[in-house]
Amino acid sequence: MPFHVEVSGGINHARAFNLSLEELRKTVLEPWLTERPVELGEQRWEPRESALRILEGPHLDPPDLSFGQGWSNAERSAEDVTRRVLEGAEPPKLPDAFVVAAEVPEATVAEMLGGQQAQPVALSEAEKRIDSRDPEIAAVILVVKR
Repeated sequence: MPFHVEVSGGINHARAFNLSLEELRKTVLEPWLTERPVELGEQRWEPRESALRILEGPHLDPPDLSFGQGWSNAERSAEDVTRRVLEGAEPPKLPDAFVVAAEVPEATVAEMLGGQQAQPVALSEAEKRIDSRDPEIAAVILVVKR
């Protein structure tokens, strides 16, 4: 069964209808669970400042969506599965490494580290932490010269 989604913040809201599980995962769940903005209805929604509702129910045809009645029709015919879907969602797979090509790698690294508490480490120490899958490491960034 398809999913119908509403993201709201204050008096504003955006809705999407007839999403497959994969579309829901890609457009809403992955950004929501990683606290990145959700792009819906030509707006960017910050999860910390927004509310999310997910309904699962029958496909809504164009007449069901016309005259702004889509969400009312979805609420009448679908079940609110927000909690179940969020709790059952697989954690998004984040990349292990990024490669950045730059003309001046030193300047790129300096820009990325600006305002951060960065500590240089020996390559051997970095390799140990990467190989042991240290849970404190979110990603490795390689900056290479073009």
